[in-house]
Amino acid sequence: MPASRALPKTNKARAVRESQATYLSSEPPKQLRYLLDTNICIYIAKHAPVSVRERFAEHTAAELAMSVITYGELCFGVQKSVAKSKAQHLLAQLNQTIEVCPLPDHAGEHYGDIRAHLEKKGQVIGNNDLWIAAHARANGWILVTNNEKEFKRVPKLQIENWV
Repeated sequence: MPASRALPKTNKARAVRESQATYLSSEPPKQLRYLLDTNICIYIAKHAPVSVRERFAEHTAAELAMSVITYGELCFGVQKSVAKSKAQHLLAQLNQTIEVCPLPDHAGEHYGDIRAHLEKKGQVIGNNDLWIAAHARANGWILVTNNEKEFKRVPKLQIENWV
């Protein structure tokens, strides 16, 4: 980096702190987006309960996403399924309908913040749930889940239950 573009060491540290603060308090994107938790994806794939399918139908594909963490949980479910070919078919259909989003880099900062906060309060949640919450919060998205008991502990996380 040319010297004219390099930040002095003191300003560089401040810039990093400000950058992290921005990630942790980022504004939601202009388009409302829903990140679907694993249980909601399963309900959609199985067309039950009806309330979930109805809420799902109200939204465009651009408004809906699943985390790569959720996709991994669904792939694990396929691998351990007794009816593997049926489960693979349902996952393939779901994957054509709902975008699988990679974790943004700044989700790691949200993960660290969330985990430290919950451990301090003695209210830890599952590791995959921590990452899913970090993914939603990092992007300013609403997490759609039927697992409100766990996710309501996460500060600054917007959740909805379509069940």
